[in-house]
Amino acid sequence: MIIVSAASGALGGLVIDRLLTRLPAAEVVAAVRDPSGAPQLAARGVTLRRGDYDDADSLRTAFAGADRLLLISSPELDPERRTRHHLTAVDAARAAGVGSVVYTSFLGSDAPRPGVPDAHHATEQALHDSGLPRTVLRHPFYSEAYLDAPLLRAAVAAGELIDGTGGRGLNTALRADLAEAAAVVLTEEGHLGRAYDFTGEPWTLPELALTLSRVSGTPVARVERDEPAPGPRGWLDGLVRSGALERRTGDLRAVLGRPATGLEEAVTRALGAAS
Repeated sequence: MIIVSAASGALGGLVIDRLLTRLPAAEVVAAVRDPSGAPQLAARGVTLRRGDYDDADSLRTAFAGADRLLLISSPELDPERRTRHHLTAVDAARAAGVGSVVYTSFLGSDAPRPGVPDAHHATEQALHDSGLPRTVLRHPFYSEAYLDAPLLRAAVAAGELIDGTGGRGLNTALRADLAEAAAVVLTEEGHLGRAYDFTGEPWTLPELALTLSRVSGTPVARVERDEPAPGPRGWLDGLVRSGALERRTGDLRAVLGRPATGLEEAVTRALGAAS
């Protein structure tokens, strides 16, 4: 039996989709905070269990009988609370006798680093100390931060793509590719004890403007932004400007058995979804 935690989230739902192409629904369990809020999963024959990262008892019950558990990282942004969620989940997995754990970590979390990797490093260490057989999937930032369908549609409508990255490179990956890779690791042998660094093919916002123009048939000009964008987008733009996302392609292609989704295909899909 494969159990997916946080299964009602965006990544979790995609993982369930991919698992159901590989396994009967009877072999897949979705652990969610509120089972009544995930009727789309129940309609597909997936068993729903309540598994709340703030409730250790619910996690122990939710994880019972798991041959493999996909521990999807908590959506909580506060590092201390996220760490507490993850350590509670690791303890629950050990108490429930889970066969092995696949954990969605973050690039750079193999060592202590401030910021996003902090909670993930603590979780990787806790998994190591637990003695549970495990596989670590270190994710990059999601491509959807820049390739979200409404954002691309707005850029085409305006004829302008605002670029706060200074034209620096991004090495991201689509949730769909990361979900497929998780399904591969959960259902195939040879991955236990591995830690994978997942990234897609490098790309830039100038390349995105050209691709938008080509795919949409409407000229889209790149307009450089000097001032940081408000909110999380400005923070992410700053990371890109620093070169922090200019990484070489990692293990995603090897696990998928194919190239990660390229920029043109991702844009075509996004604009199609928006229409």
